[in-house]
Amino acid sequence: MKDLELRYLERLSDLYPTIAAASTEIINLQSILNLPKGTENFLTDIHGEHEAFSHVLKNGSGSVRRKIDDVFGNTLTKKDKQSLATLIYYPKEKMKRVKKIEPNLEDWYKINLYRLIEVSKRAASKYTRSKVRKALPKDFAYVIEELITEKAEINDKESYYNAIISTIINIGRAEEFIAAISELIQRLVVDHLHIVGDIYDRGPGPHIIMEKLTSYHSVDIQWGNHDVLWMGAAAGQRACIANVIRICARYGNLAILEDGYGINLLPLATFALTKYKDDPCTCFALKDHEEITVHEQDMNQKMHKAISIIQFKIEGQVIARNPSFALEQRNLLDKMDLEKGVIQIDRNEYQLLDTNFPTLDPSDPFALSEEEETIMERLEQAFLGCDSLQKHMRFLLTKGGLFKVYNNNLLYHGCVPLNEDGSFQVAEIYGKKYKGKALYEVLDSYVRKGFFEIDPVEREHGKDMMWYIWLNPNSPLFGKDKMATFERYFIAEKETHVEKKNPYYYLIENEQVMDSILVEFGLNIKGAHIVNGHVPVKQKNGENPIKCNGKVLVIDGGFSKAYQKETGIAGYTLIYNSYGLLLVAHEPFESTEAAIEKESDIHSESRLVQRAVMRRLVGDTDAGKELREQIADLEKLLEAYRSGRIVEKL
Repeated sequence: MKDLELRYLERLSDLYPTIAAASTEIINLQSILNLPKGTENFLTDIHGEHEAFSHVLKNGSGSVRRKIDDVFGNTLTKKDKQSLATLIYYPKEKMKRVKKIEPNLEDWYKINLYRLIEVSKRAASKYTRSKVRKALPKDFAYVIEELITEKAEINDKESYYNAIISTIINIGRAEEFIAAISELIQRLVVDHLHIVGDIYDRGPGPHIIMEKLTSYHSVDIQWGNHDVLWMGAAAGQRACIANVIRICARYGNLAILEDGYGINLLPLATFALTKYKDDPCTCFALKDHEEITVHEQDMNQKMHKAISIIQFKIEGQVIARNPSFALEQRNLLDKMDLEKGVIQIDRNEYQLLDTNFPTLDPSDPFALSEEEETIMERLEQAFLGCDSLQKHMRFLLTKGGLFKVYNNNLLYHGCVPLNEDGSFQVAEIYGKKYKGKALYEVLDSYVRKGFFEIDPVEREHGKDMMWYIWLNPNSPLFGKDKMATFERYFIAEKETHVEKKNPYYYLIENEQVMDSILVEFGLNIKGAHIVNGHVPVKQKNGENPIKCNGKVLVIDGGFSKAYQKETGIAGYTLIYNSYGLLLVAHEPFESTEAAIEKESDIHSESRLVQRAVMRRLVGDTDAGKELREQIADLEKLLEAYRSGRIVEKL
């Protein structure tokens, strides 16, 4: 039998059948190693704010404006630069408005085409021609390549370019061409996008964000606790389904389910209106939602209460069948005395704010009523049968995971569970104990089992594990001693609402502890960073997102409008380019309409985190390591050709 290396080289020879072909590829790969590294953008905790997210992608977190400034310097006014930036972000919408007011449209086309070409040249300058060619829009690939490529052999370059641009205008393709080259610039300013968790919940458009990400050129996703909750719901885990609906109801976003994913909530609405007809459901008021009628608010609050009670019942069932989750203390329905209107928690008695529980059976408080069971059966089938939801969850599974190591940076949402002394906290998962990286890996595997496992028992374990990840104190995506949902609804005393954070959050400035995490995940401490989402940084109170002497970057700045009062800003973007690390803090985004009509942008303030001593090249990255491995393999193929072990395929 041929040895494994020879068999591999023979397969490689199918791609590079001659010495010349293999040699050319080595030269190509070697040249790529010496190019500047591509720009990485890191975003986290987007929470359904699709308009702000879309705008940040379009402007490359300020990268487009920086390119415009680099190209035009003081030769354009601030207003002209902003107008050009708006054209790049929203080309079709901008041109629609220009056509109504511009007296000489042909001149406007010429001026802006020249400007766009210059910006695209700058954006493409650090990529190989091959990579740029792959990014070019199909309809205009040849023309754009001609315009952005320097041609030393042409003496009168101005006449050459003028002829091309005039032809584009004369044949009526200027608008389409401007749109194509604008989208090319958007693509080139961000080489790779990292989403560090929590696409879902709170905001109105997580489904819109997911649809955009499915067509994005290069992206990875570190799951957040809200993402895993939706994954559990899509897998048919009932406690996850109930939580998803409850959160949508709480933030007045049931349209995400009904309109975004086509999930029928009419049975739940009918049930809620019947069972809670005369109940004002005051404990279930909407959060951070103003644009709603009184009737809609009443309906929403009733549905909110109905699904919350169902959720608490189902969670009790999950806890009962999974004693290893150690969550018995979170079963509270059986601790209520509705006649007295009180509840016993940790030997303390508290008055209940609401005692109307018409579907609760005191002898079996965690059992669903017949109507509730029917509702959950229908909802489970609706989530399992929703094609667009399943498509989005498959994308999360394909592009995502609980953590990622990329270019000597460790990316995760939440925390690495720690003990008070900084050692790794041990968690028991179905009879086995895990900590540190092993805990992340086993939880990741169970999420995938919840979708793909053939064994029905293991598949159910996978589904329940997604709910565990959502709220268990040992979950790295939660990192608190409890999720006090019940207490916040039904008990006035604030001490019952407190959710104590894992020691990770006060050890985050301890360099020795953070180094131990980096080592645990296999990183070289020198120059490594932890990029962390999940907990909003209250910048308005002076909190610094750059922690542990720059080793840890907590980049949740409040994309979600629900958090912007706490943070004082509207999100961070971390940018890692060939010159170093840059943290960009964004001001609130007004609207897409305002961005087009007023030519307003998201005002962003940049802060240098780390400047590279020498400009980082592709050869310094993970992609560079892979390219070197490819070069080594090709060199072995050349040796095999020259020694006669493999014959060229001429």
